Amino acid sequence: MPTYSSPATEVLVVADCWSAEADADAVIHRAIEAAAAMVDTDTADAELAIMLTDDAGIRTLNQNWRGIDKPTNVLSFPALQPPEGADEPDDMPRMLGDIAIAYETTRREADEEDKTFANHLSHLAIHGFLHLVGYDHEKDDEAEEMEALEREILATLGIPDPYADQDRVT
Repeated sequence: MPTYSSPATEVLVVADCWSAEADADAVIHRAIEAAAAMVDTDTADAELAIMLTDDAGIRTLNQNWRGIDKPTNVLSFPALQPPEGADEPDDMPRMLGDIAIAYETTRREADEEDKTFANHLSHLAIHGFLHLVGYDHEKDDEAEEMEALEREILATLGIPDPYADQDRVT
């Protein structure tokens, strides 16, 4: 598998609760760099934004985009890509999309699953990134492939298997 450069990643903190995690930006950048190096997609010329929000903010996004009126840990919004062969300005970066991560849900899950916050945040950032580059977990075989790749990426960061005590993420 070829090694590609990481996309330009902007982390936007939109909820004050994230001030409790001063290294969140660095954790996310490290996770995205590791994921970009492991996928078979060249993201070197691409950009993505990661919004660090709270449960109220992600609940609104979840309701508006998925029709689910509850908070969740991470949401991904892949950008629409121009059609093959379409003329694009040479200086325009390719947008991968956006990821939103909710603080309270991430904190609660990390505590309940006896994981460090940084490890769980890394996993959620990687999970969101994989959605942006085309991975999904709607079907069992897709879920197995995505989870295997998440495990592999996390292992390169020294992070234990997040699925070791679970059946499947859906």
